[in-house]
Amino acid sequence: MTASRPAILVTGAAAGIGRACAERFAREGWFVGVCDIDEAGARALAQRLGVQGWAARLDVTDPQGWRDTLAAFTAASGGRLDVLLNNAGVLVGGPFGEIPLERQHWLVDVNFKGVINGAHAALPYLRQTPGARLINMASASAIYGAPSLAVYSATKFAVRGLTEALQVEWKPLGVEVMDVWPLFVRTAMIDAVGAGSARSLDSMGVRLTPQDVAETVWRAAKRPGRTHWIVGLQARLMALAIRLSPAAITRRVVAKLSGF
Repeated sequence: MTASRPAILVTGAAAGIGRACAERFAREGWFVGVCDIDEAGARALAQRLGVQGWAARLDVTDPQGWRDTLAAFTAASGGRLDVLLNNAGVLVGGPFGEIPLERQHWLVDVNFKGVINGAHAALPYLRQTPGARLINMASASAIYGAPSLAVYSATKFAVRGLTEALQVEWKPLGVEVMDVWPLFVRTAMIDAVGAGSARSLDSMGVRLTPQDVAETVWRAAKRPGRTHWIVGLQARLMALAIRLSPAAITRRVVAKLSGF
């Protein structure tokens, strides 16, 4: 029997954007799966959400972990998976040649392979829930490659490409696929990196909070038809400028904003 309330599973939900999204949907009466590799943080948030919350430890790089988590969550939700929010992500900043290769591969494993794992495992559950959505957390760094964040940016381009392909492929299955593109958001992850692009937040006037992104995710979950959801005026202006500007000017602007 299908539960009367809609259900969303959020990865990387113990902190930052994921936590804000979990809280936003819980306020609307949704059943919220709070998943994170930080099990204690996930369970603490689910406890605060009360009857709206459900928690599990999930390493998004583990395909079997995905299968087990989705089976358990949908059993608890009455068979529903209205939204899967692929939010879990990691960030490593600095000159490309100075970042150990193992760290670069870690970015790919979490930020892109983790999204593939989630989408693949969730499809059967999404297909059986009318009006279901797959929402992937991308980034404004998928608009143009970000210096000092080269591999992170590349993973977000990959998420963008996967989203576009699956939106076409899955729409006949009754599943909408979309992504969300915030510019840098004021989170502990950004503060810890200190990359050149992140340090230019103040100069660009970026004041995005996790709650701002959560509001965009909420709108995306309720409105079909749009593939890319850009968060914030700065990111929208950047996307427009890059689309309209000659490549040489774009490179100079990106270099200046990134401190090069």
